[in-house]
Amino acid sequence: MIREYFGVGSIENVRLILAGVAPRSIFLVTGKRSYDDCGASKALGNLLAEYSVSRFNDFDVNPNIDNIRKGVDLFKKKRCDLVIAVGGGSVMDTAKVVNILSAHDEDAALYVKKERKIRCSGKPLVAVPTTAGSGGEATHFAALYIDKKKYSLEDERLLPTYAIIDPQFTFSLPKRITASTGMDALSQAIESYWSIYSSDESKAYAREAIMLAREHIVHAVNQPTIEARIAMSRAAHAAGKAINTTRTTACHAVSYPITAYFGVPHGHAVGLTLSRMFAYNSTPSEADILDIRGVAYVKGVMRELAVLLGAQDTESAKKAIDSIMRKIGLEMHLRELGISGNDIEIIIKNGFDPERVKNNPRLVTEQALRKILNDIR
Repeated sequence: MIREYFGVGSIENVRLILAGVAPRSIFLVTGKRSYDDCGASKALGNLLAEYSVSRFNDFDVNPNIDNIRKGVDLFKKKRCDLVIAVGGGSVMDTAKVVNILSAHDEDAALYVKKERKIRCSGKPLVAVPTTAGSGGEATHFAALYIDKKKYSLEDERLLPTYAIIDPQFTFSLPKRITASTGMDALSQAIESYWSIYSSDESKAYAREAIMLAREHIVHAVNQPTIEARIAMSRAAHAAGKAINTTRTTACHAVSYPITAYFGVPHGHAVGLTLSRMFAYNSTPSEADILDIRGVAYVKGVMRELAVLLGAQDTESAKKAIDSIMRKIGLEMHLRELGISGNDIEIIIKNGFDPERVKNNPRLVTEQALRKILNDIR
């Protein structure tokens, strides 16, 4: 169970956590620049001054296995007994993976590829998001890449011990990052709501996230007020809680090669297919339904999602999603991102994995995915 602290100024709770844990050596995971730019270094400076701190920021925007190995080596060398992660989704994923794999002896790749089982817990982990997007402070999984292929490490022991969601660290986020991370939060919430693993609890979290994001994302990007920033931090955290139960679905599966091969930021890559996948999932049949609750149930869920998006039907819901993408300045077509028709096959080859899309409510075939990608070409 995560101990949560939410609100502007909640970073001060680090003082109480440090007093309780009394760490000898802290492993501080941050972005290369965001830690200073967002004000976190200033806020944490005095709190950490009395402790031995090893800062780790030597990893890519999309962490890979070599980055993890470096982190594990440093962690073990310094004999760290507390982890503090301050940053966006990549920071959260890196911190969680390094922490738990530092408790194991064999090469990190063996655990990531599931050739070895995770047996041990890591050290206490304090997660402090500085974007309103990934919700990684609320989830028990992490993503990383090996040779441009995305892998997910999933284990209850990856769940942070403490989550401090202090919206002040998002106040200075650039427009493009606000847009991309905000779209990630909205997409996670929508995908969680239609996931075959949804529950009443996960849908409540997803509903909260969708309504907050729908109302505030455009303002947070274009006219950022404190109210809008706080609302998006709340939306991202709620979406994280939702996918912690359900995981993400087809839009996320397709996004990974778009990011890995063409450098499109994660949230933007997810948002590219969201409206088309919404339309696709709205018309399941008995032949392609994956949710055991049935066709009528899934169609009902999609109608509920349309209403949550302020729409009356599938077509207007699709337009509502596209409108958000347009208003927050995210390109909506692959060609605008330098991705050609021939590149679509790379996306399909690396993004069409039946295992990754099996929690989508409707079966996604290679033919269906190709049509969706050609629609946004």
